[in-house]
Amino acid sequence: MILLVKHSLKKYTYKERRCFMDKKIAHYLALENNRQNECLELIASENFTSKAVRELCGSILTNKYSEGYPGKRYYGGCQHIDEIEKLAINELCKLYNCKFANVQPHSGSSANMIAYRAIMNKGDKLLSLSLEEGGHLTHGSPVNFSAKDYTIVHYGLGNDGRIDYEMLEKIAHKEKPQVILAGFSAYPYQIDFARIGKIAKDVGALFMVDMAHIAGLIAAGVHPSPFPHADIVTSTTHKTLRGPRGGIILTNNENIIKKVNFALFPGLQGGPLENIIGGKAQCFIEANTPEFRKYIENVVLNTKVCADEFRKLGAFSSETETHLFLLNTKKSYGLTGKVAEAKLEEINITVNKNMLPNDDERPNTTCGIRLGFAALTTRGLDEEEARKIASIIHHYLKGDLIKEKALSKVKEITDNLKRVELI
Repeated sequence: MILLVKHSLKKYTYKERRCFMDKKIAHYLALENNRQNECLELIASENFTSKAVRELCGSILTNKYSEGYPGKRYYGGCQHIDEIEKLAINELCKLYNCKFANVQPHSGSSANMIAYRAIMNKGDKLLSLSLEEGGHLTHGSPVNFSAKDYTIVHYGLGNDGRIDYEMLEKIAHKEKPQVILAGFSAYPYQIDFARIGKIAKDVGALFMVDMAHIAGLIAAGVHPSPFPHADIVTSTTHKTLRGPRGGIILTNNENIIKKVNFALFPGLQGGPLENIIGGKAQCFIEANTPEFRKYIENVVLNTKVCADEFRKLGAFSSETETHLFLLNTKKSYGLTGKVAEAKLEEINITVNKNMLPNDDERPNTTCGIRLGFAALTTRGLDEEEARKIASIIHHYLKGDLIKEKALSKVKEITDNLKRVELI
């Protein structure tokens, strides 16, 4: 699917970029710029960073090798790099009111790998939510390193699609895991960190939180914080936190942060990406502002409005208390998530197929899709437009809205949104 606005391609020709970028790369960059502007981006794990974040990620900081940590590097010339990384750590700790942090993980998956290595031995037991019910690959999927290195036990959801805390408690007492993990990639409700933390304490387990999806919500105070209940917290920085692609690890435990630092370097990573760390520092500063808090409030509002509209239209949608919700396309329209994803891309709406609780399709097919509003809210989407999106998706997947008309309706919305800058 490539639907282009010709004047946009003209605007961003290779010569007008005034740089030494290869012409082919510049061409595809311009195409991607058009795609981002002309599509309604509803993938819950995506967002649009500020220009300041992008400038730092593309800055001269990428030139510097800096294995180790501030004040303890294995290379010379790190005095300025040290200050940037220390700033990132301090701003992150201030944002989440915690004592210690590591900002070097390259991704959320590597952050989880490092955290596991720091607090568990090979073969230790991890109690988590399965991928099929809203967890993440690194939370114990059979095809992931987490299931190969550790013993995985899962807790589940109740009939209402919410965590069954009583079941979690019973399993924890029976299995006696070394670590209980909370935090998910497709769970639309708030998490009771205090309750899970107490369960972990009662069974002698460490409590780990992967807040990758809800990091921005927690920073803005619209979702309860994992602190002081969690022993260790991991996250990405590029979803609702609206920063560069990367990972972070936080804790209030001095012994745990020492183990984390050693597990990361020299354990699992070499030189940190200091350009990305610069972008992380900027996003932490941006997230600690009234403007960011208002943005997150609008994200949650837009998401709820859209989910509610789907149910009013007769579709089978989950409720939501966060930035995302799940839509059962098989039950609503007779389409698998895979087919629904492809059909919506025909009309410039970008979503991802996603496993639903009790899904009877394969993971690469699924019964539904996941929708999130962090990205579109960054571009200025409001409640009325969120309702219109539900209507467009519903009627197009139902088959009573033709493609040309659907494209026109999508364009009406994207034309009113802030444009994504190429550079």
